[in-house]
Amino acid sequence: MSRAGDFSLTRRPDRLAWIFGSSRSGSSWLLRMLAELGPVVPVDDPHLGHHLGVWRPIPLAWASARELPPLTTLPELKRDNPSYFFSDRYRANWEPALRTLIVSRFDAQASDAMKGGIDGEPIVVVKEPGSHVADLLLSMFPSSGLIFLLRDGRDVVDSWLAAYQEGSWAQEEGAFPASERGRAALVHWQSSVWAYRTATVQRAFRAHPTMRKVLVRYERLRRDPAGELGRICNRLGIDAGPERLEEVARMHEFERVPVEAKGNGRRIRHARSGAWRENLTTAEQTVMHEVMGEKLAELGYLDVDAPRSRPMAPAV
Repeated sequence: MSRAGDFSLTRRPDRLAWIFGSSRSGSSWLLRMLAELGPVVPVDDPHLGHHLGVWRPIPLAWASARELPPLTTLPELKRDNPSYFFSDRYRANWEPALRTLIVSRFDAQASDAMKGGIDGEPIVVVKEPGSHVADLLLSMFPSSGLIFLLRDGRDVVDSWLAAYQEGSWAQEEGAFPASERGRAALVHWQSSVWAYRTATVQRAFRAHPTMRKVLVRYERLRRDPAGELGRICNRLGIDAGPERLEEVARMHEFERVPVEAKGNGRRIRHARSGAWRENLTTAEQTVMHEVMGEKLAELGYLDVDAPRSRPMAPAV
């Protein structure tokens, strides 16, 4: 049995794992299930990406620019500027310190969890919504585990539109009720974010060691949660038998969530794929497909010549 003071990700970097992909993709649900399996320390939304990968231009551009700009990040634009704090020129100086900071922070949370009763050497599983810095984080932690949680971007955008409504849970975290006039800009912005993050995680996934990564599609996770959890546990070294996997999957079924804790305006909405067809106008759907169509088709979510669902491709 490990004691709280004995564990550190410095000594065991392989006991760190990331959930990357896109917010509103079922990542909270997945993290809750993983937290029931083995000595898992769940780190829910540290928002590293939102600090290390500031968006450029700012989201306001999607509502005010004369022409819609391509989305990128401040580090990408400034990486060749030696005065930029995170410039490539001085990466050998700032990267080790940043890695130490991240390890120290996660070690502290793991220590608290072990004092609270986690038995055995923990696995720190980090659900990081700012996945547009996945390549940076994985370059600093090459032996960490990687869960690429992928969901149809149209469902992601639909879920975010619901979050930008009066009385939504997201208002406590800085969101606001979107006006009818502003919905088109919000659709374009969220579509751009999904496409950018997905492409970034794809690149990081391809570069990561095979035995330390697993691709999980939300749609398959919904159909067979125990089976997909089993695949994840195999990659992360979590010892959980079939009966326990089935038990945890049943415990966290959407149908078991109390009625008052789910639905529009709640963090847990409806867990249904394809609702964007009903919730978004024809014009909003057109915007989504203009921005995400190529990436959706590449991932098997869309036939560009005849926009409709088709069997999902296995590769990323």
